[in-house]
Amino acid sequence: MTGFDAASFLRNLTELPGVYQMYDAAGTLLYVGKARNLRKRVASYFRGTGLGAKTEALVARIAEIQVTVTGSETGALLLEQNLIKSQHPPYNILLRDDKSYPYIFLSQQETFPRLGFHRGAKRATGRYFGPFPSSTAVRESLNLLQKIFRVRQCEDSFFRNRSRPCLQYQIGRCSGPCVGLVGEAEYAESVRHTAQFLEGRSTELAGELADAMERAAAGLDFERAAVLRDQIRSLQAVREKQVIESGDGMVDVIAAAAGPGAACVHVLFVRDGRILGSKSFFPRCRLEESAAEVLSAFVAQFYLGASGEREIPREILLGEELADAEVLAEVLSDASGRKVALSARVRASRSQWLKLATQTAQQNLGGYLANRKRIHEQLGELQEALGLDSVPERIECFDISHSGGELAVASCVVFDAGGPLKSDYRRFNIEGITPGDDYAAMRQALERRYTRLKSGEGKLPDLLLIDGGKGQMAQALEVLEELQIEGVTVTAVAKGTTRKPGLETLIVGKARRELVLAPDSTALHLIQQVRDEAHRFAISALQKRRARKSGASSLEDIPGVGPRRRRELLRYFGGIQGIERASVEELARVPGISRKIAEDVYATFHNQ
Repeated sequence: MTGFDAASFLRNLTELPGVYQMYDAAGTLLYVGKARNLRKRVASYFRGTGLGAKTEALVARIAEIQVTVTGSETGALLLEQNLIKSQHPPYNILLRDDKSYPYIFLSQQETFPRLGFHRGAKRATGRYFGPFPSSTAVRESLNLLQKIFRVRQCEDSFFRNRSRPCLQYQIGRCSGPCVGLVGEAEYAESVRHTAQFLEGRSTELAGELADAMERAAAGLDFERAAVLRDQIRSLQAVREKQVIESGDGMVDVIAAAAGPGAACVHVLFVRDGRILGSKSFFPRCRLEESAAEVLSAFVAQFYLGASGEREIPREILLGEELADAEVLAEVLSDASGRKVALSARVRASRSQWLKLATQTAQQNLGGYLANRKRIHEQLGELQEALGLDSVPERIECFDISHSGGELAVASCVVFDAGGPLKSDYRRFNIEGITPGDDYAAMRQALERRYTRLKSGEGKLPDLLLIDGGKGQMAQALEVLEELQIEGVTVTAVAKGTTRKPGLETLIVGKARRELVLAPDSTALHLIQQVRDEAHRFAISALQKRRARKSGASSLEDIPGVGPRRRRELLRYFGGIQGIERASVEELARVPGISRKIAEDVYATFHNQ
């Protein structure tokens, strides 16, 4: 026990709303909570019976409790979320996904509007449809819309500089507005139909198209009637694939399933009656949490704690009744600028959505727990195989990739008891070394990574895996020694002479003990999985760097285009493809680009 005098503390504790923070003897923040009644809530942790084992473990570490009186429950909720987001207390439920979601963007200012993929701040004038659960879902929708309505999806710079139709027109996925192959009125009608579809008004749209088809047939315009018939068939096929389609409005459907030390939250994104997609989240749980407690923490963090712009829907359907539902609704309403309703008791299609979300959460939690059990078993065998003092809680692995010795990149992937921890992945562009010197590349990456971790920017691993042999191993050991980092076991994963999986030699620790595990070893399978993920991430980083280099090198060959002008060009057009498509007049509008330089840039990309 820490010796915390709970009785004395509680005697003087207020009964007002506020936030409490629990610290251990070293001053480390353990847990943040909010309360309508601070004394009553904090006292619940120190009752004699009824606490779970994990909660008892938390209480045993408490050396200090600090409280902040907020005067209202809404103030307590907002302060709690700010503290969780900034401090990441280990015993709080933590949502590890903090990314903005993609949308479909429909421009409005042009005569011939365009559809496109959008993520981030909504600065451009137009309509945004979404959010979608992934970029794949957006691209699938855009691909479908190309086939049905043939609204252009090309960049404006490409559109304005066409003299003949592009490939999209040739394969029937664009109506060719760039060269006048479709009239403004007909194109506007396609745009209107596209918006109807994205709004979920597909039943209304299908009826409208059917009427238009009959009119075209009656007017003997059989070609137009055939086009409309194909659009109707495509819409029917989409509707048949849609799991549920009814209702209206902007709705998120959220259900949770809780298990031993883990939870799954499943979100359905419903817009105007159409399920655009779904996503499962696995927030970190250190305490015995109920599904309702998980949901309460998730909703607050999901909508209030995101770094990017996350749209708050008008209605949120919940799989559990929440004790703080009214407070959450008030805070979300204030954040969105309109009334937001939280509902758990619903009927008709909404009950079906909740049932679907709940079943999916339960199913995915079962799979997650089974996978985590497998990883725990692998980690236990890995501890035994490598002779570690304890089961490794965090593993990092480094790999080097390059293109013929040039453009070297290093990858760092991170695994914990839950599997890949992708938010902690890092890539390093290697500079200033002899081309092809893998040892120097590895050393640079390790120095950059662990200098930052040593300064407190992140968490050190228990086990450091190096994809390589004794040379790469030596670099890792030297870097850790120079930085005075202890407690990290370094292991190199050297490929055998045949380079076949299962024949790797492990070089373990400062003693450089060589170890060959059986091909069916679960510990070896885990090492292979981590190593392969590091290799995949390194290859991906190399491909991106190579693509950037290819574009930059084209600009580097142009006299008068130095680093600053290259930056301005790339920023203005969004990449090398935009520069290639731009006219001389458009190039000359870029800050710092004269007419002469614009002509030179244009000539470079058009072989003039």
